[in-house]
Amino acid sequence: MAWKWYDSVVTKIVDETPTTKRFWVEVPNEEKIDFIAGQFVTMDLPIAEKRLKRWRSYSIANAPDNSNRLEFCIVKLEGGAATTYLFEEIKIGSTIRFKGPSGAFCLPKEIKSELVLICTGTGVAPFRSMLLDIYNNKKPRQNIHLIFGTRFENTILYREEFEAMKEKMEGFDYSIALSREENWEGPKGYVHNIYMEQYKEVSPDRHFYICGWSNMIDEAVANLIVKLGYDKSQVHYELYG
Repeated sequence: MAWKWYDSVVTKIVDETPTTKRFWVEVPNEEKIDFIAGQFVTMDLPIAEKRLKRWRSYSIANAPDNSNRLEFCIVKLEGGAATTYLFEEIKIGSTIRFKGPSGAFCLPKEIKSELVLICTGTGVAPFRSMLLDIYNNKKPRQNIHLIFGTRFENTILYREEFEAMKEKMEGFDYSIALSREENWEGPKGYVHNIYMEQYKEVSPDRHFYICGWSNMIDEAVANLIVKLGYDKSQVHYELYG
């Protein structure tokens, strides 16, 4: 089945951190964009001649809401043609062409197991979509633990939102690991330290979802399956870069 192409208009841009922006787009004359929380779209950006050098995929950061609007949370990569274009050229009113949504990094329709969501940086975007979808629709589920990692406190994404969700959403836990913040009172180091300690006793009723750069994912998968002994069917991941 062919993906559908959309021509969207940028309606809002927010500097979320010193290196990250949030972009909202709307597709005129489209009643709604159907997608499942956790999916992504592929943008066709005017940064190269060949299409495969123009295409970049970004996870949808908002929950499905029967609207024609999408949100993306994007980090600027040094020397990256796509993020340089998005950060320096795109303005409110600019157009972005994309296709999708697509991707299978999604939660099951019936959540029967405990969920541990592990991410770094903008890898939190699909998890935000999933969590908002669960929260907004009061979906039945088991306990959920979001473990977010970044370097400094001023690069934490959606912090207030997740902290508020932790207060309102029974069975939801939220942990932040900072690797380079000296005065941080929370967990220091990498996300691996948190799940390796809290989930070292293997349970068949627990699933891990991981999103981030390849090195983090490789280490997490090895930790969970090889070191701790979880079955590979309990570990799901989405690669960035």
